[in-house]
Amino acid sequence: MSRPDPYLSFSREEWRKLRANTPLLLEEAELSAVRGINEKISLQEVEDIYLPLSRLLNLYVAATHGLHNATDTFLGGITPRAPFIIGIAGSVAAGKSTISRVLQILLSRWPDHPHVELVTTDGFLYPNETLRSAGLLERKGFPESYDLRALLSFLADVKAGSPELRVPTYSHLIYDVADGKFQVIRRPDILILEGLNVLQSGGARPSRLFVSDYFDFSIYVDAEEEAIERWYVERFLTLCATVFRHEGSYFHRYAGLSEDEKITTARGIWHAINSPNLKENIRPTRERAHLILEKGSGHFVKRVRLRKR
Repeated sequence: MSRPDPYLSFSREEWRKLRANTPLLLEEAELSAVRGINEKISLQEVEDIYLPLSRLLNLYVAATHGLHNATDTFLGGITPRAPFIIGIAGSVAAGKSTISRVLQILLSRWPDHPHVELVTTDGFLYPNETLRSAGLLERKGFPESYDLRALLSFLADVKAGSPELRVPTYSHLIYDVADGKFQVIRRPDILILEGLNVLQSGGARPSRLFVSDYFDFSIYVDAEEEAIERWYVERFLTLCATVFRHEGSYFHRYAGLSEDEKITTARGIWHAINSPNLKENIRPTRERAHLILEKGSGHFVKRVRLRKR
């Protein structure tokens, strides 16, 4: 006897209808500004997939506020609302960064929660010098390469309503945490946390807490590995023609390779680092997500799975 599926499954057409009357408050210029490298996300994709998702999340936020008000009534006092935290996980090159930025814009257009912040876990990577000393530089992006204690402390402070928090920022140009540069977070209505391993505890040492313990809602961006590898190689080639050409880029040495050498290098990095991380650490956490976005080979979402509550 097969086990029941814990998720409700929606085709693209079925999910699109759940938009109801939600207006599209996003212009093409705004979408172009947040679109990732080599991603083809369109306004139609936003209408079909991300508007219904923003409506669902708005309902979740409202329900969470209702629970807060019930607690306030019980306690006979007024306590500050904790920010609603959304976790977004998935492989390198799966498109989770673009999805996070699109959701940040859409959610900020709802009147009840206009202040939406986006934080990536890249800023919580250990500096390259620390990783190199520990022999972990080639495992950057694996759970043990993150300062889990700092990340958990940040999330605890967000939920506690700290008035101002500073988050380390990461530079993809130098491939390292940017020294002395921080993102300032001031009591957002919603915080989106995007990263490879946000649905697990990570780290080499066991922890009593999971990062996901602080999430009110979580999303996993899924696709077949063959498609993600192709997207990764395409992105690598684009970076070789743009960012990597900058002399200050950590990967400047790749810019002068031939086309075949670039493709071989990208595939080598994928199979040595990103594929093992996906198989060992990232994909096994997929079923912990409240919602799974399944992408087809063209980067468009073909199916949505929503966990039964």
